[in-house]
Amino acid sequence: MSISRRTVLRSAVAGSALAAAGGLGTAFAQAAGAASAPGDVVGKVTVGYQGWFACIGDGAPINAWWHWSQNNSQPPSPSNNSTLRAWPDMREYPRGYQTAYANLGNGQPATLFSHWDQTTVSLHFLWMQQNGIDTAALQRFNPNGSEGPTRDGVTTRVRSAAEAYGRKFYVMYDVSGWTNMQSEIKTDWTSKMSAHTASSAYARQNGKPVVCIWGFGFNDANHNFTAAACLDVINWFKGQGCYVIGGVPTHWLAGNSDSRAGFLDVYHAFNMLSPWMVGRIGTAADSDNFYTSVNVPDQADCNAHGVDYQPCVLPGDVSARQRKHGDFMWRQFYNMIRVGAQGIYISMFDEFNEGNQIVKTAESQSFVPTNSGLLGLDEDGTACSSDYYLRLTGDGGRMLKGQIALTATRPTQPVVSGGGGPTTGVISLRSRANNLYVSADNAGASALIANRTAAGTWETFDLVDAGGGNVALRAHANNLYVCADNAGASALIANRTATGTWESFQLVHNADGTASLRSRANNLYVCADNAGASALIANRTAIGPWESFDLITQ
Repeated sequence: MSISRRTVLRSAVAGSALAAAGGLGTAFAQAAGAASAPGDVVGKVTVGYQGWFACIGDGAPINAWWHWSQNNSQPPSPSNNSTLRAWPDMREYPRGYQTAYANLGNGQPATLFSHWDQTTVSLHFLWMQQNGIDTAALQRFNPNGSEGPTRDGVTTRVRSAAEAYGRKFYVMYDVSGWTNMQSEIKTDWTSKMSAHTASSAYARQNGKPVVCIWGFGFNDANHNFTAAACLDVINWFKGQGCYVIGGVPTHWLAGNSDSRAGFLDVYHAFNMLSPWMVGRIGTAADSDNFYTSVNVPDQADCNAHGVDYQPCVLPGDVSARQRKHGDFMWRQFYNMIRVGAQGIYISMFDEFNEGNQIVKTAESQSFVPTNSGLLGLDEDGTACSSDYYLRLTGDGGRMLKGQIALTATRPTQPVVSGGGGPTTGVISLRSRANNLYVSADNAGASALIANRTAAGTWETFDLVDAGGGNVALRAHANNLYVCADNAGASALIANRTATGTWESFQLVHNADGTASLRSRANNLYVCADNAGASALIANRTAIGPWESFDLITQ
């Protein structure tokens, strides 16, 4: 397994030890004069995309539970855990791989995804598109070992997904532990990675393809490159016509112990600087302290040297209970935008090993394995939808672009719009396809199906106002909202803690006294398919008997 940045800065969170120096009214930075005009990284939010998870059985060349297991020849389990700190929300993945964990709290099997599957990467980039996330930095470690072919394949999949969903991507080399980096990184670029710059989705800044190098100047044994070697690599990439970003130590400017001495000229040679922050802060007060003592001087120095500034914003480690239902992350957005940053780097999109992922994550104990000891996003007692940090990132991007005003109060709530609306009634649905009641079968763990002769708890739903003239159905079987899963391509199932587009329906009252539901996920009508013998699914363009239900008030 590659040495990663996780092992470089696994320091204790400085959060509790840091006091917020001064008041929030002090140390406001002057508006920064950007060295570069807006492009694919300046004026944009970039998410770090690890792309390093694989599973045995997915067809990847590595043929391992890559980054999921300590012993990656065996499935992950409580005793074979590769430092997992959170569990993904697997409900929308077309394909998952069975682990050795116990079932989830809702009884469903504990499966995990693989980046080798194009469907996984495409789903991730769809989520980026849906939430207005601009650019992904694909992490690339030393590609010359056994991991290389899998990394090459994931790059191809990222390119395809970025092209399909109108997102941008660029290659971000992590040089941790790369012995022959100075020569091999050049060979890798010219022989493999530079070909991807021909893609319409490859990120460009100032008209140049973007490449990032993470790890120059870190003062540890995994980054023992000389300043001369690092400067040679930066200038070589510039000579290839690239815009070069540096992932540098937190205290690159102050010259503290995390940065090697004599590297300031190396840092100033980059076109953009992105100092690392994982493990440095853990509370909103820490962010305020860093704003004053680190970010303000960082931005001033970058302005003085014509370098763009791309500070990190972290959602927080779920397992360390840092997130505070979004307050921690939003404080960083506020501070980095008021300091005048040219761009923002989110660490990370899919990093379940650090627990600081923004990708859809288990909302509660219902969606994590019962024997894992992992927390859900509701760990502080506040319910959060699994996509909450995607939505929060989207709002941060809008604030960066000036599309919403600079505000210290996050505009995004932990549950999506419409969740928790007033209940307008308690109902059951009887299908005209077979005169049987619709059931949230298996206590809601299975798809909705019209197969009951009488209405009990599993066949009873709260009719909830979802806003905009739409309704939602909350199953009495498990108190979760009915979802037209996978944007309506999958069967209806009661598995959501809040309502969004996929959980919203137009209630249509038909002339014959029946009712129909048109899903807002795809604008198709809900059907008791196969004359009611199959699960309910939103897949019909018109209303017939299979799309008609008696709406019975309880």
